[in-house]
Amino acid sequence: MPEASRADSWSAALADLGLTGHSDAQTMLNGTLSVLPLASGVRLGRLVAPPQEISPAVSRARPSPLLVVLTLRSRGEVSMDGHVQYFAQNDIAVLDQGSDWRLQWSGDAKAILLEIPHDAVSARLGRQRPNRPLVLGSSIPSDMARSMLTVLGAQFDTLTPQDLAAGEGALLDVVCSAIAREAEFDDAAMTSVQVAHFQRVAASIDTRLMMPDLSLSHVAALAGLSPRYVQRLFELRGDSFSRYVRQKRLARSRADLLDMSQDSVGISQIAHRWGFASASHFSRSFREAFGISPSEMREDNRHAPLPYAFRGSPGVAADLAAGVRARPPGPKPADPAAGLPEPTPGDGISADFILPARADTVHWGHISRSILPVLYVPSGSVVRVETLTQHGGDDYARFIEGDPGAESIFRWTRDGKGVDRRGAGPMDASVFGRGAGEGFGVHICTGPIHVTGAQPGDVLEVEILEIAPRPSANPLYKGKAFGSNASAWWGYQYNDPLQGTARHETVTIFEVDLARPDEARALYQYEWTPQTDPFGVEHPIMDYPGIPVDQSSLQHRATLEGITVPARPHFGFVGVAPREADIVDSIPPGYFGGNVDNWRAGPGARIYLPVAVEGALLSIGDGHFSQGDGEINGTGLEMSLTGTVRLRLHKAGTDLVPQIRGLTAPIIETPEEWVIQSFSFENHLRDLGRRAQTDVYTRSSVDNALRNAFRQGRRFLMDVYGLTEDDAHALLSIAADFSVTQVADGNFGVHVTIRRSLFDGNKAAPEPQGRR
Repeated sequence: MPEASRADSWSAALADLGLTGHSDAQTMLNGTLSVLPLASGVRLGRLVAPPQEISPAVSRARPSPLLVVLTLRSRGEVSMDGHVQYFAQNDIAVLDQGSDWRLQWSGDAKAILLEIPHDAVSARLGRQRPNRPLVLGSSIPSDMARSMLTVLGAQFDTLTPQDLAAGEGALLDVVCSAIAREAEFDDAAMTSVQVAHFQRVAASIDTRLMMPDLSLSHVAALAGLSPRYVQRLFELRGDSFSRYVRQKRLARSRADLLDMSQDSVGISQIAHRWGFASASHFSRSFREAFGISPSEMREDNRHAPLPYAFRGSPGVAADLAAGVRARPPGPKPADPAAGLPEPTPGDGISADFILPARADTVHWGHISRSILPVLYVPSGSVVRVETLTQHGGDDYARFIEGDPGAESIFRWTRDGKGVDRRGAGPMDASVFGRGAGEGFGVHICTGPIHVTGAQPGDVLEVEILEIAPRPSANPLYKGKAFGSNASAWWGYQYNDPLQGTARHETVTIFEVDLARPDEARALYQYEWTPQTDPFGVEHPIMDYPGIPVDQSSLQHRATLEGITVPARPHFGFVGVAPREADIVDSIPPGYFGGNVDNWRAGPGARIYLPVAVEGALLSIGDGHFSQGDGEINGTGLEMSLTGTVRLRLHKAGTDLVPQIRGLTAPIIETPEEWVIQSFSFENHLRDLGRRAQTDVYTRSSVDNALRNAFRQGRRFLMDVYGLTEDDAHALLSIAADFSVTQVADGNFGVHVTIRRSLFDGNKAAPEPQGRR
């Protein structure tokens, strides 16, 4: 949506479900709320949004519908009249739209919402309705309802009203059966005064569940009632004091066990926290209530099966201590390195800082908000950044030998590696048997660079001033630089060979004569054969970065003779740290930039990235001498490059220029064009939940990326150039170019290119920022 209309559109979408929000409008800039209505009045919605609070709208309909909310990600609480219930991931809340409740998600949330009209509820429950918000437990009907809503949520993008209508009856029957099984209904045997008294008793219990010696007499005294009268209230409800308290304590304990932030808290500690005197008694009661032991539930939640499908990360935050440097309390700049190969002479642009590539200034295969910055710079600084290609092992003699920085990073002997963690997977190599980090994530990233004053909501501008190939340090190849193209198993071609051709991987080595640095020629090509690394692990495919290839095991062949590849130098990876996870696979790009792989981000271009964490924490890598749109066989012409960049910080607020205000995805600016970059998932870390870093590889599509590029392009034209929706549609079709950026990086990319010259006569057109 155009920025000016986002807050109002969010409110309108909530109102369409009879809801109102209570969050700062600025937090709504990145939410999505979609509603699928049926003729019967049933409505299914999907919400993905930052932390917020919702409640029924003042103008809610009477008789009111029921709202069923399945929270797929986040946790929080729902409250009414002083009564609070807590919910966690995969819990279902049932809410009467005619009551005055509030539901609050404490973190980035994803939820499925089902609105059931009054008539449909009455047909199944009669006059009975839950007298307060309800969080369903683990009864069979509740589990069935949870499964059905989860499936509908997973298929929401392709779900049609006809699909939903076909299963509507079964869905409502199951949901209402779960409500009938677990709800607290108004009991005709209780007078209105008794109902009010019981609500007071329940509130007293809720606030004192941590007291292990909580007794009926204590609660009665707190409520100002006699113990015998309180006992009678429970009897009228068909319940007992002890059973009621136990169920409440079990519900709180379950929420804590499902909270990943409390993984370090022992199960017995949680049991004692909520008033259980005996851990064994707690465990028995928990199994009786939920059909699973506390330890099994925690393990299932922590280590849910994550298939090794394509590429993806099965790692968890617990791996952080094993391979990621923690951030320090204060700045400590890295010193420039000495004795490294000099970059090819360029325009002679002077740099305020030099950031070399060596083992202590790079991170391999992942980015993280928790990595120790290696350089601190103020806004406006010019930084010369050295980068190394992760494909250096394809020809050790040409890429690495004699280069101290490269040797320190690629060092791998029987005794250890220069950089151990190579990827975002588990450090325990026994999981998949490849190596520490398990190869999920491959890029050697130099950094991170901390930009002073950068805060979430700001925008970081990375201006590419100069890029030059890194010369080979081997005296045998003086005056040369080398690159590699891997036609690999993750490429688009791998499962589509010509008839009679077996699936295989090939590596093509290219040479650049630094006297003519604008072109490359192929030297030789070889087919990948199983390689054994220095630890004795055999790699039948290119499944782990930095494997030193034994050239004596290969057959070199001539290739691409007479063909010259023109230079399109750029860094495939330019990204800031995302906020959603501690260890993020470097392969899929996202709102934070990262492995965008758009060759237009070369010298003269400016890349705008939304800042998500303090300091921005910029990393640069994945040097490409050249690449075509699509990156069809899995890689570009990978090469170690040295770049000179200027970093400018644009602070959040109304002073931001329109093209970067409310920025939710990378934008590339060149002197001639705007390049609006989109992906299958704008933020896969948020949109796909706990399995995001694996599921992104199997759920991405060019269709989704094209749809997002269209929406981003439309928003850009409306916000920046003041076009109407219809005018934007026309211009995008007749004068903009939509191109596939890459289909190699899990989160597929599509970008739309808009020529700046179209607006030469438009006084509203923004001037290039910072042209000096």
